[in-house]
Amino acid sequence: MDTEAQAHAQRAAQAAASLRAATVNAGGLALRKPTSNLFRDPRKNPGRRLDLSGLDHVLHADAAAGWVDVEGMTTYQQLVAWTLPRGFMPAVVPQLKTITVGGAAAGVGIEATSFRHGLVHDTLREIEVLLPDGETVVCSPENEHRDLFFGFPNSYGTLGYALRLRVGTLATQPMVHVEHHVYEDGPAFFEAIGTQSRGDADFLDGVVFGPHELVMSTGRFVRDAPWRSDYTFENIYYLSLRSRADDYLATPDYLWRWDTDWFWCSRNFGAQHPLVRRLLGRKHLNSRTYTRWMRLNSRWQVTQRIARWRGRWRESVIQDVDIPLARAAEFLGFLQRDIGILPVWVCPLRGELPGRRFPLYRLDAAPLYVNFGFWDAVESAPALQPAHFNRLVEREVMRLGGIKSLYSDSFFTPEEFARAYGQAEYESLKARYDPQGRTPHLYDKCVRRV
Repeated sequence: MDTEAQAHAQRAAQAAASLRAATVNAGGLALRKPTSNLFRDPRKNPGRRLDLSGLDHVLHADAAAGWVDVEGMTTYQQLVAWTLPRGFMPAVVPQLKTITVGGAAAGVGIEATSFRHGLVHDTLREIEVLLPDGETVVCSPENEHRDLFFGFPNSYGTLGYALRLRVGTLATQPMVHVEHHVYEDGPAFFEAIGTQSRGDADFLDGVVFGPHELVMSTGRFVRDAPWRSDYTFENIYYLSLRSRADDYLATPDYLWRWDTDWFWCSRNFGAQHPLVRRLLGRKHLNSRTYTRWMRLNSRWQVTQRIARWRGRWRESVIQDVDIPLARAAEFLGFLQRDIGILPVWVCPLRGELPGRRFPLYRLDAAPLYVNFGFWDAVESAPALQPAHFNRLVEREVMRLGGIKSLYSDSFFTPEEFARAYGQAEYESLKARYDPQGRTPHLYDKCVRRV
């Protein structure tokens, strides 16, 4: 056993011993994290918080075999900084620097390579899981814990915590050449996405700016470039999609192109104003800063109070949903008609491969799905029923044969949730790996926010 593996084994053993020695009430175990990319505020829970923050090391890689071993609390910013100088990267790198590898496996992670490589969990080869009772198991698609390997994605820590993951990788080049293609209607836009998904691009995503302005972006690795754009300070990446046909970014800058402005959500804090950007400086132009501000606003209800003072009702609609490509134009029409949030991020993703079925997040109805990311607040007057717009989204997603990520607020009934998220299989997993119920139930955590 090499030095890194020995150090990891010691850290994992200490975490397991700490958990075994702890007194945990039923459903009271949760993970303590310094940052979070969840957008549902949990209700106060007096249960035990498990600190795994020391498990944040990159351990070993085999570039020829196409994998890297990494501890669960490692952020993608740390992992990418380790892999890129060695000429490779994780096959799917979620958009924000503070997302942890374990978090993306227990939740759902996507980015512009997903049209070929699927979601983060599609790229995994092995997961070492700390179970709620303090025991540790290594699960893979082939061993006796294959049920946990396939059931871990979308379990959100209710079946255990990832101590180590073997993540698939792909070779890189120093630069990415990005080309932007503008379409005037949804059907043509989604047809082009379907065509490009069968082509030679390394990256594929898009942004809907309006009913007649839809931009598809393709990216390809290149060794050299005639120029290099910088979107880490004064320039704003998503605005460049509307003003230029092509662009060149250094590979790390491309991977984090959305982080500087949290896609476009920095505008809600005035951070797209040139003077505000200069006052903040590069150090504070990132998703970590905006997430902190968002949580402060959630705590003090500043924007909600202002809206009520103006006689308006404000509902936060922060969602990512996956829709079969054949129904994507229909869903976009619903978004524009009934929700009205713009811009909208669009990212195609590959469906499940034969023999790799993830029961808690099933993508088995189409070979290609389209992820829609829309994050804003919808105002209305007079006040509607609570969660009116979020429930509209949930019902439309189910009607079209899609599925919704659970990182944000959800309002499904128990019956709807059971059908959408494989709760029959989940109950079997819960009985095997958390028979004492030390962690919350998935429905309680994601819908009831326990």
